[in-house]
Amino acid sequence: MSLAPTVRLHPADDVLIARVQLISGMHIASEGVTVTGLIPAGHKVAARNVASGSPVRRYGQVIGFASQAIRAGEHVHVHNIAMGDFDRDYAFCADLQPIDYFARRATFQGIVRPDGRVATRNYIAILTTVNCSATVAKAIADQFDSAALGSFPNVDGVVALTHPMGCCIDTKGEGMRLLQRTLAGYARHPNFAGVLIIGLGCEANQIAALLGSHALEESELLRTFTIQDTGGTSKAIARGVSIVKEMLACADRITREPVAASHLVLGLECGGSDGYSGITANPALGAAADLLVRHGGAAILSETPEIYGAEHLLTRRARTPEIGKKLIDRIRWWEDYAARNHGEMNNNPTPGNKAGGLTTILEKSLGAVAKGGTMSLDAVYEYAEPINEKGFGFMDTPGYDPISVTGLVAGGANVVCFTTGRGSAYGCAPSPSLKLSTNSALWMRQAEDIDLNCGEILDGTATVEEMGQRIFEMVLSTASGEKTKSERHGYGQNEFVPWFVGAVM
Repeated sequence: MSLAPTVRLHPADDVLIARVQLISGMHIASEGVTVTGLIPAGHKVAARNVASGSPVRRYGQVIGFASQAIRAGEHVHVHNIAMGDFDRDYAFCADLQPIDYFARRATFQGIVRPDGRVATRNYIAILTTVNCSATVAKAIADQFDSAALGSFPNVDGVVALTHPMGCCIDTKGEGMRLLQRTLAGYARHPNFAGVLIIGLGCEANQIAALLGSHALEESELLRTFTIQDTGGTSKAIARGVSIVKEMLACADRITREPVAASHLVLGLECGGSDGYSGITANPALGAAADLLVRHGGAAILSETPEIYGAEHLLTRRARTPEIGKKLIDRIRWWEDYAARNHGEMNNNPTPGNKAGGLTTILEKSLGAVAKGGTMSLDAVYEYAEPINEKGFGFMDTPGYDPISVTGLVAGGANVVCFTTGRGSAYGCAPSPSLKLSTNSALWMRQAEDIDLNCGEILDGTATVEEMGQRIFEMVLSTASGEKTKSERHGYGQNEFVPWFVGAVM
């Protein structure tokens, strides 16, 4: 059976999505529309006439307003659709439904730490308080390649997670709070068997202040020192290597055992989105997130600028009005933040997003929220805050993928699923990241980086529900130790990017 050349997502939609490239004169019989001009795959074609200034709908929701009259069959894109203000009905808790938990819970092969925390990976981390200690940290990690770790088969690696900040910022400001919260979240992440924190010595982000503000205490597996107190670069490298060697024997003494899927915290991310993201990979990931929640786990959506214009779909699912209002508070913060920096929320869609068929942030957001499934919104977290609730939650992060995932992992995400339509080469340590393609053309072009092709939904060979089940099963396998493609390529250290907000003095 041949597939229709376009996809209609909602009866009220003014646009259809091109499944293939549409050529002028092509007649879409199911819609009674004749195409005018060339319309790339993934882009939108007008299903009906739209008057100038009128709202344009996709998913049954407003994605923008016609900046000129649009005739049925024409290409609908940045040349004839623009942002505009419109009312969103937040209707807190209006669509709240009880969660139908599974009586029999899924399991995976996890690593149970002595304090009861459950890990999906087993790394040793070298964290830095400041950019000035980054070179030393990397030099230490470089000493522990696969050959050096040959005697420690249960250790996944020694990673240096460095960053460009840590000094010349307000020690009591928002930027410092975010940085310290991120570092503390990584220091206590269960996927790290041991952590070494290295400072220069004179920086604003003092080790003692970091540990004290987040109730971290030094131990056999949480060590610290500064380059200045150690006597310089070569001595600091030697000291760090010695400390990591001491940690390795302890870190290697682990076994995997069956544990409940309720110990999983799944970070939901998208990057390089296209016109198919909201049709295939994102709703499939949402179906997987629903399954995890029903098994007692946690799934966390993020990227506040990329739910902008679709936030009302989440507030309606909020478990309490207070949770919904906290989400709106973060939206208002972002509107102010963009204005303060002489930007606008619609700056978010990248050139690649637009080339893939997305037009406004409203359209991008409506597809992005599909990653969050259908369960109740049980929590809203600020950036890198500890994720302490089961169920579906939201974390306030920027839309820039490395910063967003860094916040999710700092909060406790121990597996990440990352959807992409344009193609992404990404991975993060210490949490494995699965990449899901939105279309089969990407899968065929960049299969070495993609773990699962959700383009089968568009091809008509799988349903959203079937693909969601496959994603869920892949999450369990990955959490049990199966390597993702990004792990095999060695991604993870350079992708540690804490969010910095504030002035550098």
